[in-house]
Amino acid sequence: MASVKLTKVTKVYDNSVTAVHDFDLDIKDKEFIVFVGPSGCGKSTTLRMIAGLEDITSGTLEIDGEVVNDLQPKDRGIAMVFQNYALYPHMTVYDNIAFSLRLLKEPEDEIYEKVTRAAEILGITEYLMRKPRALSGGQRQRVAIGRAMVRNAKVFLMDEPLSNLDAKLRNQMRAEIILLRERLDTTFIYVTHDQTEAMTLGDRIVIMKDGFINQVGTPAEVFEEPKNLFVATFIGAPTMNIMDTELKKENGKYYVVPFGTKIEVDGSKGIRLENKNILPQKIKLGVRPEHIVLTDKQNPAAIHCTLEVNEMMGSELHLHVYTDDGTRMIVRVPTLDLTNEFRKELVGGKELYITFEGKVMQFFDAETEENLIVD
Repeated sequence: MASVKLTKVTKVYDNSVTAVHDFDLDIKDKEFIVFVGPSGCGKSTTLRMIAGLEDITSGTLEIDGEVVNDLQPKDRGIAMVFQNYALYPHMTVYDNIAFSLRLLKEPEDEIYEKVTRAAEILGITEYLMRKPRALSGGQRQRVAIGRAMVRNAKVFLMDEPLSNLDAKLRNQMRAEIILLRERLDTTFIYVTHDQTEAMTLGDRIVIMKDGFINQVGTPAEVFEEPKNLFVATFIGAPTMNIMDTELKKENGKYYVVPFGTKIEVDGSKGIRLENKNILPQKIKLGVRPEHIVLTDKQNPAAIHCTLEVNEMMGSELHLHVYTDDGTRMIVRVPTLDLTNEFRKELVGGKELYITFEGKVMQFFDAETEENLIVD
């Protein structure tokens, strides 16, 4: 098994485009790390540098304490699963999985043992004599994973392995990857643009944008304590609601005043603002859709809005509303919290009143967009 350390790793292409900037990360032995971010953020490029498929322009990459910048991919002790499966169409499933072992000239009886064991773990034993074209997308992905498994690699690399699968199969394969991780007990580095995959799979998540790391943390940390506005709106579905407002302080207490209301910042959030001596200022206020509730007009903290779209999601409704100044927001409401009569009234144009508590707020600097209370 192995740890992986990247120190000031940078990738610059010939046209002087910098794809990855000063990437610093320590990955512990047997840790499951997920690189996540929008397309073009540098996550796959970073993974390919770890694999040896891209040269590192500057900086150092260490695997198990050894600098491997100049080592060939086959000498790094890594195994990689690609987005497009990369299976040989003319070979059987058995031969695809066995291919790398035969290149290493391993005895055929050992190859048989490793291939059949991997197939059993992945549930593809009955397909070993089939060609890839006779398999579904999920089965092909299992074959690609099996081919990586048999190498007994120090580090397992996965580049968006589920992106070509439908939603139901993605959910199933996520669960299988979790089980696979427990069985292999090795270091995983996983790339995805899907924040659901990142949240469910990773011990820690590396959130990237424009080639820079924006935040590294556990799923709970990046969800509850986003370091900046980008992280806050990227992690979480539906995305966090953002409002332009002011942070005020009266009689030792902090308040926000969105859309003409006045809501006290209570609990730990108020204490943290006080401890950091945050001054009254214009801010971008963030509140997640699940933390907004419907209320009535008599509530002094009620915000008047108009329903635009009502999305029925099964166990919950996603209410797309806009406030009197045109700010659009999303409210998640559990279906069971509403009467059938009220649900029938939730059509475009209906007036609603919403509110939220101070303890669920996030406060971002209006200029830098950094979180005011997260270090």
